[in-house]
Amino acid sequence: AMSHPMIQPIIDFSAGAFGGTACVLSGQPFDTTKVKMQTFPLLYRGFLHCFVTTCRTGGLRALYKGTTPALVANITENAVLFLSYGRCQDVVRFLCGVDQGAKLSDLQKASAGSLASIFSATAVTPAGLVKCSLQAMHEMEATGKIVTRHRSTMWTVVRSVLKERGPLGMFTGLSSTILRDIPGFFCFFGAYELSRSTFAKYMGTDKERIGMLPLVFSGGFAGACFWTVVFPIDCVKSRIQVYSLAGRQEGFMKTFRAIIRQEGVAVMYSGLAPTLIRTFPANGALFLAYDSSRKFMMDHVGG
Repeated sequence: AMSHPMIQPIIDFSAGAFGGTACVLSGQPFDTTKVKMQTFPLLYRGFLHCFVTTCRTGGLRALYKGTTPALVANITENAVLFLSYGRCQDVVRFLCGVDQGAKLSDLQKASAGSLASIFSATAVTPAGLVKCSLQAMHEMEATGKIVTRHRSTMWTVVRSVLKERGPLGMFTGLSSTILRDIPGFFCFFGAYELSRSTFAKYMGTDKERIGMLPLVFSGGFAGACFWTVVFPIDCVKSRIQVYSLAGRQEGFMKTFRAIIRQEGVAVMYSGLAPTLIRTFPANGALFLAYDSSRKFMMDHVGG
């Protein structure tokens, strides 16, 4: 039993933060390649070409561009996501008229995750904006879309956004992020729970005892489902955020239509390969860190 009702949300929040850290450290180079390919599809022939070019021009450091805001983004996103996920499960229980402690079905958990994503999307947008901007800064400069006088850092990006568009400018891409995350996290949590249920059924045990490899696989599978479903929306979001640096403020539908009209549908999937490669180590690490740190805290703090 919990010693204090406030403990559980704090544990969920902290476990989400640990998960977010593990996720970034294992997946950042792939994420950088993804954003570059989404925003400048014509510059790169494919994932390997982008990866190698980035290494050759800027070294390993270039692949870890935007890591600080990515850590801020991912820690914020996952801490808020898992904090809200627990609370949203209570909302789903209430709406379905079941007892507060009752076990939810995989579908109900997917719905709770979808609801929770509205909170995490809002929390993550400013850091996501800075991350994408830094990752594609080299290409923005190389193609002459912007001219920078000094090295770009997290703070120079924040300063220029605040100067040109005010505090609300930091939320550029929010509606695209929400549009991506509501269906995305429904699939994400749905796939994660479904995969764990399936392993548990085959192993004749319950979800909490399926062991490390099935857990890592379930996390990777969840990520793969998330990205496959929402990739075109994410592409639009990356464009809106990166191009807003050049002072171009376009809405979601306008950007979406322009990409399809000028470049075709296939371009919307530019960068999917590094994303799917990344999803197994990154989301595997995410759920492993989340799960083990949460169990550790429940045993040591929640007692």
